[in-house]
Amino acid sequence: MPLPTRSSIPLAPPRRRGHLESWLPSRCHVCHAWPAAPLCGSCIAQFGRIQARCECCALPLAGGAKVCGACLREPPPMDACLSAVTYQWPWTECLARFKFRQDTGLAGSLAALLLRTPGVAVALAKADAVLPLPLAPERLAERGYNQALLLARSLTSRGLLTDGLLRTRHTPPQRSMTREQRLKSLHGAFAANPLRSSILRGRRIVLVDDVMTTGATLGAAAKALREAGVAHVTALVVARTGI
Repeated sequence: MPLPTRSSIPLAPPRRRGHLESWLPSRCHVCHAWPAAPLCGSCIAQFGRIQARCECCALPLAGGAKVCGACLREPPPMDACLSAVTYQWPWTECLARFKFRQDTGLAGSLAALLLRTPGVAVALAKADAVLPLPLAPERLAERGYNQALLLARSLTSRGLLTDGLLRTRHTPPQRSMTREQRLKSLHGAFAANPLRSSILRGRRIVLVDDVMTTGATLGAAAKALREAGVAHVTALVVARTGI
């Protein structure tokens, strides 16, 4: 009897599908090695090399600096930001599959990629709560799952707070917007859950998302948490654009 493969099982809800895919035979999405994890160790080593980044916005840095000039001039709402890789091939394709093509089985491999990034394990260990960036109800209904929540669940089970941050309104896709347009669009788009205020106030929070482009979305979320009295915010993302 042939072994079951991903294409041979009926389509399941995204949350259950991720569990099923964790034990089914697979091949690497990058080099197509078989059998392998969705992202094999060789490809992670080759394309996911650790590089120096700004501690506040995760942009690549050179010369031994810890913080980029932009963050020195205007510190972001996050105290720290950590990214595993630069948003370029093959990660653009992997994240598109994960985010838009229902390939939720990639959550574990992407989380493992993030966990190998210096500082991530320490940030999670110190956190009082881990919050996935929420989706607006319209976007969640369209996609069927929140990719940030799947990542957060794969990163840790300790302190996971799925409703600590609320998306107060739907915003248009940010991909084609400038930073200024994004900031305007996202104004007031997030709020800390008042029912969780005792958990958030004065605490260390880790925010989780898949991709960071200009930082406007994570910045708006971090600002809402700051306004609720959160003492320290660290953002974790799988990929950061290099500009």
